[in-house]
Amino acid sequence: MNLAVETGEGVYTIDAETEQVVDFVAGAELSETPPPRVELPLLVAAAAEGATVVAVLDRRPPLAISHDAGSSWREAGGGLPPGRAIAIADNDPDRIVYGAEHRVYVSQDGGRFWRALEPELPEIKEIAWLD
Repeated sequence: MNLAVETGEGVYTIDAETEQVVDFVAGAELSETPPPRVELPLLVAAAAEGATVVAVLDRRPPLAISHDAGSSWREAGGGLPPGRAIAIADNDPDRIVYGAEHRVYVSQDGGRFWRALEPELPEIKEIAWLD
């Protein structure tokens, strides 16, 4: 279960289970995927399948999560710092990765509980699941 994290220095590949950096490509960038058009602040990620949508907000807590395509929302991430990137796994809408300024956080349960990964990275710009 690997994820890619774009920083100002390049793209890091991190194993989310072992929390180890497994690769780094200096100067690389993640390909841009067009975000869904939603009138919410900052960033939004939507599951490829199902109805999960996550919005990164400019407040505390920094996340709002919907499991019904935006009909209802709940706050999430009360202990997380302000965010810069968000991604939902294509094959599992409960797997969410959140990027703060220098650290990556992973949720395996749809955003209820978050685990900080060990590596502290340069400034995070973009984030994506690779599998």
